[in-house]
Amino acid sequence: MSQKILITGASSGFGRGAAIELARLGHEVVATAETWPQVRSLRADAAAAGVSLEVIKLNLLDKIDIARAGSFDPDVLVLNAGVMEGGSVVDIPMQRVRESFDINVFGHLELVQAIVPKMVARKAGKIVWTSSMGGILVVPFLGAYCATKHAIEAIAGSMKAELAPFGVKVATVNPGVFGTGFNDTGAESYVQWYNAATAIVPMPDFSGSLVDQADPQEMIDAMVEIIPAADHLYRTMRPLATIDAAKQWQATEWSQNA
Repeated sequence: MSQKILITGASSGFGRGAAIELARLGHEVVATAETWPQVRSLRADAAAAGVSLEVIKLNLLDKIDIARAGSFDPDVLVLNAGVMEGGSVVDIPMQRVRESFDINVFGHLELVQAIVPKMVARKAGKIVWTSSMGGILVVPFLGAYCATKHAIEAIAGSMKAELAPFGVKVATVNPGVFGTGFNDTGAESYVQWYNAATAIVPMPDFSGSLVDQADPQEMIDAMVEIIPAADHLYRTMRPLATIDAAKQWQATEWSQNA
C-alpha cells in the first residue's frame, strides 16, 4: 500500500537513496534538502531516475523552513538529516556543539511537535529516527556527535512508550561506517578551528578509519524495507557486524574501570 513519507536530509547519502527508491516503489515521498541548490539537484536526480519526488527546502536552523515542513501530514516521518563535528570534548568550540544539537536534535524535535500531533489525532503513523552506531557506543574525538545520537536514542525510546497507546510507532536506524561522504566531512570539519599549538588534546590522524567504508546500499536497502513496513524491529543497525560490536561495547561499560 502506498504511503506518504517525509524524509529530512535527502540531498545525499542514505536519505537520497531511500527517497528515490521509496518513490520508485510507488510511495508519495516528500524529500527535504538544506539549500536551494541541493533542492534543484535532488529534483534533477529524481527525474534522471524516472521517479516523482516532491522536494522542499529544509534548513533545520530556519524556523520558517521548519514551519513549512511541519505543514505536511505524512504517514511516516523519517528524521535523517545530521551533521558531524570532530574534536576532543575539551577543545571543540561550544558553537559547534550547539549547532550539532540544534540540527541533529532540536530542529527535528520541532518538526516532531508540528507533525506528530496529526498522527496522534488519527491514531496512526510512524517516526523513524536516524541515529548511529554512535548512539550506542562512543567514538573518541566524536564525542559531540555521539552525544547528539545518544540524545536521539533517549528521545526515540521515550516517544515509543508515550505514543504506543495512540497507535503511533517509533523506530531507529543505526548506521555504522558507510562511504556516503558524511564521515569524511566530519573527519575534516575540525580544521576550521583547530590549532595544534593551543589544543589541550592533540587530534589524531583519522585517515585510517576512513579506509574500506561499507557500501551505503546495505543501509539504504534496510531503510527502504523498514520505513513503510507494518512490523519490524525497533532498532535496525547495519553493517550486521556492527551489532555485535555495539553489544560488546555496552557490556564492557559494566565491567571496565574508570
